[in-house]
Amino acid sequence: MANGPEPAAESRPLHVLQVADLPPEPLDRPAWLIDELWADEAVGIIGGAPKCCKTYLALEMALAVASGRPCLGRFHVPVPGPVLLFAAEDSPLQVRARLLGLAHARGVDFRTLPVFLILAQQLRLDLDRDKARLAVAIEKHRPRLLVLDPFVRLHRLDENSAMEVSALLADLRVLQRRFHLAVLLVHHTRKANGESSGGQALRGSSDLHAWGDSNLYLGRSQDKLRLAVEHRAARAPQPITLTLVGDDAPHLEVDSTGPEPEPPGLEAQVLALLGRSPGPLTQQQLRSALKVRNQSLTAVLRELLVDTKISRDNGGWMLPR
Repeated sequence: MANGPEPAAESRPLHVLQVADLPPEPLDRPAWLIDELWADEAVGIIGGAPKCCKTYLALEMALAVASGRPCLGRFHVPVPGPVLLFAAEDSPLQVRARLLGLAHARGVDFRTLPVFLILAQQLRLDLDRDKARLAVAIEKHRPRLLVLDPFVRLHRLDENSAMEVSALLADLRVLQRRFHLAVLLVHHTRKANGESSGGQALRGSSDLHAWGDSNLYLGRSQDKLRLAVEHRAARAPQPITLTLVGDDAPHLEVDSTGPEPEPPGLEAQVLALLGRSPGPLTQQQLRSALKVRNQSLTAVLRELLVDTKISRDNGGWMLPR
């Protein structure tokens, strides 16, 4: 006797399993795609202001994963593999020239480098057609790492809409889990003085920051670059100072003199300002002194209040007595 029609997905019960019955991680699975910089099968962002060498860093990581050579000459790649790259703002010849220079600087045979470039004029991840085309390319080349540079050229959504951005990021997470690869987005930070550093400074919805398993943030200080690392499930290394070197083959090198001191974040700035004030300060007074967006300041004040690091008094903010 033939079985009846399969029930609709929404009517089938959820598959639930006791955590202790889940299979353990394979013993041979690496914890890192690139030691200390990017977790294995992690999604995340390289963020920074324009001209901070975000693309150079993304290509350096692509070369390291594809070749197995240490990233930035220092960070080990446990299991190398192919890389799939979409560069929306650079021509194929520019990408080739940059990777050729990096390969020369790192002693890599460029001709055998398994970095594959998507040559489409555009790739819109808010369109089902292009998402399907990307999935086909991933299935064909089976990359260890997918690099998409930059995020702003991958969609026509409102970057400040959490609903729209989270849906696109969720689709990328599905690709990561389906194909067991790492996904790296290159993205810009806001152009505003006094903003918090790191993920809070990323342009657009805060979902971008929350989405990342591993995030890298580049900032410039005179002729040096400061690289800050953030992981969801591992301890981050100390900030790293980088320098772009080489005229014929430009590439990033770790500065052996050590990192620049980390600038204070918005939380520290608020606490320092309240500590110097003889009385409570209103939010408008804080905003005027720190020159930050009201949205950013509101979020930080809420966090500090929950952590009982500040209190309210007569409509103003102050340190607890």
